[in-house]
Amino acid sequence: MTETPVAFLGARKVRELLESHGVRLTKSLGQNFVIDPNTIRKVVELAHVQPGDKILEIGAGAGSLTIGLAAAGAEVTALEVDERLLPILEETTRALSVEVVHQDAMTYDFSEVSSASVVANLPYNIAATLVLKILEEAPAIERLTVMAQREVGERLAADPGSKTYGLSTVLAAYWSTARLAGTVSRNAFFPVPNVDSALVELTRHDRFAAVDYPRYKEIAKAAFGQRRKMLRSSLAPLVLPPGCFEAADIDPTARAEELSAESFARLTDNC
Repeated sequence: MTETPVAFLGARKVRELLESHGVRLTKSLGQNFVIDPNTIRKVVELAHVQPGDKILEIGAGAGSLTIGLAAAGAEVTALEVDERLLPILEETTRALSVEVVHQDAMTYDFSEVSSASVVANLPYNIAATLVLKILEEAPAIERLTVMAQREVGERLAADPGSKTYGLSTVLAAYWSTARLAGTVSRNAFFPVPNVDSALVELTRHDRFAAVDYPRYKEIAKAAFGQRRKMLRSSLAPLVLPPGCFEAADIDPTARAEELSAESFARLTDNC
């Protein structure tokens, strides 16, 4: 990875930019900008950025992570929902290969994205939902490198039977392999949030390409909707065909949190 000399945005610089543009950050948008250079370098390294790579960044903020990605040689398309931050982004990324797009990622059509990689510092309140939206909509995106609330990150990468294992884990696992790549102190952000973050790397796979995703999702949602119930009870409203648990080699007295993505795939194929 070739990296050009770059001045990252520290807390003081971000504060100055916000004040000079008359911007007061909004809690509802989950605006906590990463300002720690070591964290930015780690994200860029995890994303395996090479010169000429096309990167889609979600939630560019003031441009701190954007600068790190572009300095590594990436061509960055940076989505930002807050119109007030656009002039700041234009200022901080002017000399770099960055296209700023004013767009809400939750309504963005990812199906036409040509970038192979997404990098994002995700707002805590939409992190899991947005990751799933990207995985479902954008087959061209092969890798996601995201920072999210630690609890969300741990859930995406959780193992069956763990307390954080849940619906988002199973749905993400249909499309990708998730790896918890580390934690990020809350002090790496401005303003400082109330909780630490996690770095998560999701790499797309096609292991379940032959498994009907809408049905897989329907079964997983029903199972986790009543996660403390046995599968034969939680899945009863779906009116499954007789003998399908046996055909799938699944214990009907098991609970959702005990089943791997592979187990849900077998249920989908047989039920």
